Amino acid sequence: MNLIKIPKEEYQDRWQKVQEMMNENELDVVLTYSDDRATYGNAYARYYSNLPTHFEPVILMFVRGKDPIVLTGPETDGYAQQVGIIQDVTVLQEMSAEDEDYPFSVIKPFVEMLKNRVQYDVKKIGIAGKIYMGAQLYESIVKACPEIEFVDVDQQINVLRGIKSQAEIAVIRRAYEIVNLGMKTAIDAIRPGVTEREVAAEAEYIMRKNGAEGFGIDTMVSSGPNTRHIISRTTDRVIQKNDVVVVTLAPRYEGYHGACGRPVFLGTPNEQEWKAVLAMEKAQQVCSENLKIGNIGSEVEAMGRYVMKEAGYEKNFMYSGLHSVGVIEFEAPILGPSSKTVIQKDMVISVDIPLYEAEINGMRMEDGYLITENGAERLTDAPRIVRK
Repeated sequence: MNLIKIPKEEYQDRWQKVQEMMNENELDVVLTYSDDRATYGNAYARYYSNLPTHFEPVILMFVRGKDPIVLTGPETDGYAQQVGIIQDVTVLQEMSAEDEDYPFSVIKPFVEMLKNRVQYDVKKIGIAGKIYMGAQLYESIVKACPEIEFVDVDQQINVLRGIKSQAEIAVIRRAYEIVNLGMKTAIDAIRPGVTEREVAAEAEYIMRKNGAEGFGIDTMVSSGPNTRHIISRTTDRVIQKNDVVVVTLAPRYEGYHGACGRPVFLGTPNEQEWKAVLAMEKAQQVCSENLKIGNIGSEVEAMGRYVMKEAGYEKNFMYSGLHSVGVIEFEAPILGPSSKTVIQKDMVISVDIPLYEAEINGMRMEDGYLITENGAERLTDAPRIVRK
């Protein structure tokens, strides 16, 4: 298998962009928090150090004019140096388990580490990922530095990931190749008498076999009444004749995601469901045709909303239908109704048309697109409407 990776020098370019953001916002230090929760946790550690967090959380500390530092617990020290780009690792007292002993680890309190690492007065620290930090960790860091101002910088730092490099695009293409294999396998596996979990297992097996390191969201295979809500969990429900089965896949490859969602009809759909899915297909098409450089993302999303409104499903389009895809499956920029983001070359945008909390079965139709000078290149290849 041809392994496609982000080159080491690209991480250094990313560090430089953080330095520029720090200067623009008069920040002395930036702390970016990561942990191992599947959906959002890995983003910062993976993007800036190629470090897939596991078990213990990780903070990357950016100091003006210096390379970043990894701050973590005592069990991640050697692992971080082995797999990550950043080799400078410090074990923090605040990130060590209180009820475990590590007699051979060098463990430092945050305030001591900060004084040793930063050779100037620190007045302002930016934090990214604060919403995911545990209260104990956050409060211990803030209380240790009462003279320092702490500010949230997620918006300033997340925007740096919106436009993808050529190396990122190559990795994302591979992620979409994997999701395409997974979706084909899932569709082939769907039939009356099998369970949702059996379908998910077939899809996950083929995606793992072809390079998926994990999943940005848990694989969602829902059928019949389980399709009604935005969020579903794959269950042991046995798929029935004439069910609608909704499959949502988001494999992760080298930290990046491909995402695809499909409604699959077993037997003959009723007239109302068929009209609804045709509207979803039309909304998907009109959005993708208008994913052009210079267009406002929210205006493109509004075109899809209008199609669904005309079909009678305005209130069932329950979330932002356009979003970026990268080290998070659903990441900034989010191109919903309130967004002012302009579509730019080399963005990767997912068009996700939902239909939930309706009188009929729920459905999702999601495809990924690369923004090029000639319009949007579709990265997913499954038929938008599947009947078996």
